Amino acid sequence: MKAEAVVFDDRERVSFKHVEVPEPGEHDVVVEVEYSWISIGTESSYLRGERISGEVPYRPGDPWPFPQVAGYQKVGVATRVGSAVTHIRPGDRVFATVSRIEGMFFDYAGHVNPAVTDGRQVWKLPEGDVPAVAYAGAVLTQVGYNCGSRPPVERGDTAVVIGDGLVGQWAAQTLHARGAAVCMLGRREDRLRLAEAGGYARPLHTRAVDPAEELRSAGVSIGIVVDTVGSLETFRALQPLMKHDSHLVSAGYLGERGGIDIQTLREQEITLHTPSGWTTPRMDETIRGIAEGWLKTEPLITHRFPASEAAAAWQLITAKGSPCLGVILEWGS
Repeated sequence: MKAEAVVFDDRERVSFKHVEVPEPGEHDVVVEVEYSWISIGTESSYLRGERISGEVPYRPGDPWPFPQVAGYQKVGVATRVGSAVTHIRPGDRVFATVSRIEGMFFDYAGHVNPAVTDGRQVWKLPEGDVPAVAYAGAVLTQVGYNCGSRPPVERGDTAVVIGDGLVGQWAAQTLHARGAAVCMLGRREDRLRLAEAGGYARPLHTRAVDPAEELRSAGVSIGIVVDTVGSLETFRALQPLMKHDSHLVSAGYLGERGGIDIQTLREQEITLHTPSGWTTPRMDETIRGIAEGWLKTEPLITHRFPASEAAAAWQLITAKGSPCLGVILEWGS
């Protein structure tokens, strides 16, 4: 079965081409894709050849994982539904995660159309006024939701989110919705303004202020730190401000540098959370949050490209000082 896909042919090489996907079986849903959402952090890491799968970094001697069709999130219309799939019908607008593909280093793919996807990785979108594109990044949105839902929150607790990217934005939104007073640490004025304008976080520009000193001067006692960028140095600067029985949520990719001295957490009885991946219940809650409007995705979309121009999208994404935050590929004719 023929399809079109965004292919990482090699390190730093992106193309749009025809590919082979398997014929659908009884457990599959075929999705005519409308929008796919680029996961800039994860996909860039693959494009640079920094990892070979999941959380596994590349080491000399490993096979380079190319060609591959990266990505893991998209929305579209179900056109064919296998006989064993009961929750989706042809014509339903759906969200889908990874799909199946042939002839690539990995046998799964993200940015591919049509997408032959196991029914367990397909969700019918809720009815309502929220446009389908708002759900296109639901796996990544779920990462932020996962970060923000892990620690217990008492109303008014101070939570500090390290990172102003998408995961940081959605973690902050989730913590705010649960009653926390959220501070967001970041280096991008435009992204920090999004959090402030959205009303879910107080911005602290790390190029302008010392966040730890700023919070110390304000007499803040931190209950939660969420690290979305893998900055243990920033966490260590904040740790003296964390109260007894507080929480650290570590979600940034640390490669082989992820050493945390557990003994340094013990005196304050800091609980460490290490969210990763997705689960069906968390995806259900994330999609519900988007539908209800407290998880905001559309304001974070900064760029849209036709899928056939994905190479241009990646040129912009990887450019120094790139303005990209949420990047959508549009698959419509």
